[in-house]
Amino acid sequence: MAAGKEYLTIGSVGKGEYTEKKSRFLGEIHPVSTEDEAAAVVAQARKRYYDARHHCYAWVLGDDGAVKKASDDGEPSGTAGIPMLKVLEGAGIRNAVVVVTRYFGGTLLGTGGLVRSYTQAAQAALADAEVVRMCMCRVIGVEIEYSLLDKVLYYLKQQKVTPYDQVYTDRVSFMLTIAQDRAERICEGLISLSGGKAEILDVEEGFFPLSVSEEG
Repeated sequence: MAAGKEYLTIGSVGKGEYTEKKSRFLGEIHPVSTEDEAAAVVAQARKRYYDARHHCYAWVLGDDGAVKKASDDGEPSGTAGIPMLKVLEGAGIRNAVVVVTRYFGGTLLGTGGLVRSYTQAAQAALADAEVVRMCMCRVIGVEIEYSLLDKVLYYLKQQKVTPYDQVYTDRVSFMLTIAQDRAERICEGLISLSGGKAEILDVEEGFFPLSVSEEG
């Protein structure tokens, strides 16, 4: 994968809901990388909630967040799309689209009520999604003896690094994806606590997503 500029995005779809005077606002946020993908997410929401009155949306694309779009979809100008866009911008989220579908509850909410409702629904969807940081990383393979497993797992937990693709044979092997600026220190720690018995293999360097919870 090519190097690029670090940015925050989401690693999974998030959904949330907000109700105001019986109007329901169903929010969802999706990771996307192109305007076509973002438009497809909006189209899917329109199809899924075909009986709803409004499907408002906003997206921010590019690692620099240069491509932006917001739509009120029939709501009063500036009461839906822009507030949702501000949710993405305020959280520093890139390469994501948020869609909020409104089911009218019979009572007009006014400009302030609409802004609040679309903002709350977008925030609820974002809160439900996994936020990840795209950054330069090293992908590392590790192989150890079973006797070292508990010690190594405890060390990795302290470092907020999650092993994956574990294989248990006569030895234990797993993969790690670590931010480049932390990788050397963590590898040195693994070698030290294993008394030099841990086998470490550099697999790949590139631009990968890391959970924001995995920050040392």
